[in-house]
Amino acid sequence: MTRVVLAGGGTAGHVNPLLAVAHELVRQGECAPADIFVIGTREGLESRLVPDAGFALGTIARLPFPRRMSAEALLFWPRFISAVGKSIRFIRAHRPDVVAGFGGYASAPVYVAAWLSRVPLVIHEANAVPGFANRWGARLTPHVVTTFSLTKLPGATLLGMPMLRSITHPQTAPTMSSARQHFGLSPRKKTLVVTGGSQGSVSVNSTVQAVVEDILAAGWQVLHIVGHRNPLPTLDTPGYLALNYCDRMDLAFAAATAVISRAGAATVSEIQLLGLPAVFVPYPVGNGEQEKNAWDSLQAGSAVLVMDADFTPEYVRATVLPLLGDDSALARMRTRARGIGRANAAEDFVQVMRDALTPRRRVSSW
Repeated sequence: MTRVVLAGGGTAGHVNPLLAVAHELVRQGECAPADIFVIGTREGLESRLVPDAGFALGTIARLPFPRRMSAEALLFWPRFISAVGKSIRFIRAHRPDVVAGFGGYASAPVYVAAWLSRVPLVIHEANAVPGFANRWGARLTPHVVTTFSLTKLPGATLLGMPMLRSITHPQTAPTMSSARQHFGLSPRKKTLVVTGGSQGSVSVNSTVQAVVEDILAAGWQVLHIVGHRNPLPTLDTPGYLALNYCDRMDLAFAAATAVISRAGAATVSEIQLLGLPAVFVPYPVGNGEQEKNAWDSLQAGSAVLVMDADFTPEYVRATVLPLLGDDSALARMRTRARGIGRANAAEDFVQVMRDALTPRRRVSSW
């Protein structure tokens, strides 16, 4: 059986594809769960999601790369070297045939550790604008794959976002009406799903709540996932449901006629796969990756994009409400979305891991 180390974490965009690949390795019989070891951080989502999924987790220090000279910047390299050393110890203890990284704070030390340990390395970049860890790691391996067509990394191959099979190949796909009934909504009404990501978005939430009566008056109902860090005043309005957290996003998206959403890599990929008309409101902090993540959908004509500062009640009334009232336009957006999403990205990533093995290891282990 093959033994693997998977590295990454911090946000859902790093953790979700990591777990999708881990489950795919088990599904294909390439690994038992005990043969998969994940290296992450204590602070990231992986600290909860990886053990909950049944995989072992080892942690190293969370090390944001310094962007200006400071006392913290002077301490970065000693801490980085320490994290590399701990990663090498994890690799020696687990003895993997291949290491796969998914970006995030934990990845860069593991990339260096894999290179020093002469273990084949595969890298997946979730966002259209690659992060520091993957820009650096891509210099250490020829096995680099990306999610979006805009991503620029040397020698990278476009592959898509690995997602769980419950999303890409559900045994029983929920119907639109049953998904709506799951949330206590009308099974027949057009449904707008609003999500600002796992943490929520103050700007998206406040704008949507300000115009919710207009949306309801247009004949729609609203499923609003506000995020547990951004609670809203309770609105006791028929046809409007606000949830602090949704652990069944598969059902939320199955219920949707259209979506208003941030443009995180995992969310954009799932919306593309499902062919949902979308209004993307990129998160305004970072290196602009969310705006670029939406580019493939915009080019296909399946989504529109509005910057966070421009997503106001006036914008929704002037632009979004007319779109929601145009069934033909929404149908065209759904048609144009076909073929953007890549349902087999997790399987394809496992194949890249196979290809990364030396002939000797490929014969003996895979």
